Amino acid sequence: MSAGTDGRRAGYYHLARAVLRREFLLFVRYPADALGGIVISLFFFGVLFYGGRMLAGQALSDSIEGIVVGYFLWTLSVGAYSSISNDIGSELQWGTLERHVMTPFGFAPVALLKGAAKVVRTFLLSTVILAAMLLITGTTLELHAVTVAVVATLSVLSVLGLGFAAGGVTVLYKRIGNWLNLIQFGFVVLVSAPVLELPWLKMLPLAHGSALLQRAMVDGVRLWQFPAADLALLVGVAVGYLGFGYAVFRAATRRARRLGVLGDY
Repeated sequence: MSAGTDGRRAGYYHLARAVLRREFLLFVRYPADALGGIVISLFFFGVLFYGGRMLAGQALSDSIEGIVVGYFLWTLSVGAYSSISNDIGSELQWGTLERHVMTPFGFAPVALLKGAAKVVRTFLLSTVILAAMLLITGTTLELHAVTVAVVATLSVLSVLGLGFAAGGVTVLYKRIGNWLNLIQFGFVVLVSAPVLELPWLKMLPLAHGSALLQRAMVDGVRLWQFPAADLALLVGVAVGYLGFGYAVFRAATRRARRLGVLGDY
């Protein structure tokens, strides 16, 4: 186990700090990539907004707050999901995947902390996108920082679990990028799922969190004003899908090691 500068063994605090520093350096050294992601997201939103206003007119204006909130959550979800699956695919191509396996922490904890760091980065970028969308549309939302952060984070955790499962499949089968990209479009359906008409949809990733985020940002409902059952379900869905994805990831990486294909590409 590696030692820190003070002679003590490195722990998860040191690992988390190193992972966060890595994300910060990637952002600082490659700002064009981050800026490109923001521009592309705003371009598609502009097409959705201006094209929809030409076709739907007042009907779109009446629901624009919900569209902005939904698009904000979608950008968060795509970032969280791809942070795991795409990062693992990149590690495979670079030939650096086995370095994570040989760390004293193990591959899965390193991947989990890297995913958490990328979610933080995605949250910051999505906040910039949200501010730009509010300027473009001229709308206002209730942006209570604690409520939005907690509800959005718990909503995205379920998608992070899906990203772990997809990352495990990537370790086994390597090139499945087209399938991974296809799943991202399914998030649009989950974000806009009619949970009021079909309550069982609340058990799916994003669906229940999207409904609560709409109430928080459009209607101004605070975190402590939500029913305890709704918050418990949000936490349960987040933990359930994250745990499921993490278990699939660990099982897939163990199988890849047994087959001897962990570092192959």
